[in-house]
Amino acid sequence: MDIYHVVRQPLSNEKAIRLMESENKLVFVIDRNASKLDVSRAVERLFKVKVTDVNTYITAKGEKRAYVRLSPEHPAIDVMTQLGLM
Repeated sequence: MDIYHVVRQPLSNEKAIRLMESENKLVFVIDRNASKLDVSRAVERLFKVKVTDVNTYITAKGEKRAYVRLSPEHPAIDVMTQLGLM
């Protein structure tokens, strides 16, 4: 699967920002058919960071989200700043 089709958009709502600050996690809307391994590889290649854990969740609206925990040497706030969301 193409890495640009796996990760659709980052989320920057209140919960996502709280997770970013407290647990070093990023939240993305992802392709419905993407696996955790696909998401991990895509985030590592797109943002040049090390991913330690990925959890996925399908919302009531049918949107699939990924909660991506980054390694301690790569702060999530730096990635969001790089994207221009912080």
